[in-house]
Amino acid sequence: MVDDFSRAVWVHLMRDKSEVKNILKQFIAMTSRQFNKIVKVVRSDNGKEFTSLREYFLTQVIIFQTSCVYTPQKNGRVERKHRNILDVARTLRFHANLPIKFWSKCILTAGYLINRLPSPVIDNKSPYELLYNKPPLYDQLRVFGCLCYAHEVNVSRDKFGPRGVKCVFLGYAYSQKGWKVFDLQHGRHFISWGIKFIEHCFPFI
Repeated sequence: MVDDFSRAVWVHLMRDKSEVKNILKQFIAMTSRQFNKIVKVVRSDNGKEFTSLREYFLTQVIIFQTSCVYTPQKNGRVERKHRNILDVARTLRFHANLPIKFWSKCILTAGYLINRLPSPVIDNKSPYELLYNKPPLYDQLRVFGCLCYAHEVNVSRDKFGPRGVKCVFLGYAYSQKGWKVFDLQHGRHFISWGIKFIEHCFPFI
């Protein structure tokens, strides 16, 4: 989803298009609570997952606009943003030589970074700045796909055991403070705040 004013993007990964209905409703509710703004217009292609929401849009007094059939260029802003996300995601993956199984982490991180990068389209401000009326913090940014050692609080270790789990850095957590990592030894994902980053080393190179 792309906000027309700020050009901010919200990336939702779905297993099926049927999930669009709930995700869009949750997004509209979120904008009302978090930004004190009312969604007035929704523009999309002619996918059934969107057109099936016409009645909902009517009840919410939201104008629903669709592009003409077989003319995705009429929805150009979203199409360009989609292409931008894919380009950044590919760059992240190739730079760290990550296996394709981590594609979703690349996509989510691309969206996170794009929202924090200045754009000439919006007077060299970032989407984040337009949304929150303050510049984003960059001190938490790390090199995607680099080696790191993450501490897990709930894992007991003996006094002479390793203090960190050998991981690869895979992005930023949205729901809690911390970074997303993948445990290279046990093959599991988790979020940690206590991490030592080795930003010049990449486990898959």
